[in-house]
Amino acid sequence: MRIAIVFLTAALFLNIPETQAQVGMSKAMPHVLVYKTKKQYRNLVPVQLSADKKSIVSYPAPGDVKAGGGYLSPVALHGGYLMDKMGINENSAFLRLTYAEYGKLKEGLAPEQLYKMIADKDPMKEICDCGVRSKSNSVTGLNAMIDKKQLRKKCTVLK
Repeated sequence: MRIAIVFLTAALFLNIPETQAQVGMSKAMPHVLVYKTKKQYRNLVPVQLSADKKSIVSYPAPGDVKAGGGYLSPVALHGGYLMDKMGINENSAFLRLTYAEYGKLKEGLAPEQLYKMIADKDPMKEICDCGVRSKSNSVTGLNAMIDKKQLRKKCTVLK
């Protein structure tokens, strides 16, 4: 909400058309990503690889995989799809460590150590960007799109 106010306030002061301010606002808001993997990786921690998949460019700290009393594992959707909570992309890979195992680490591991723990360097069958969170891309809305085979039509296909 605060980001929306900043963008719209900036639009007023800088005479930016509202549609441009809204575009800037949508880029600042996290997008809903839905994906399907080649195997069952739902409980494994994702990391981001370089485009050539030869190194890890981003990974969570052990505490980053926890939220409240649980872990940030993806939400299971219909048809084997998952809704991301950790920031996956087409260069994501999954460690052989579960969220629970990773979350119990006292300190983070070096990227080189994590790289050796990758279960699959190319696990994604499909990734779709369904835009900023809204009623249409809630769990119920996403499941309806999947059931009607409209996910790839209504969302931006990344892979």
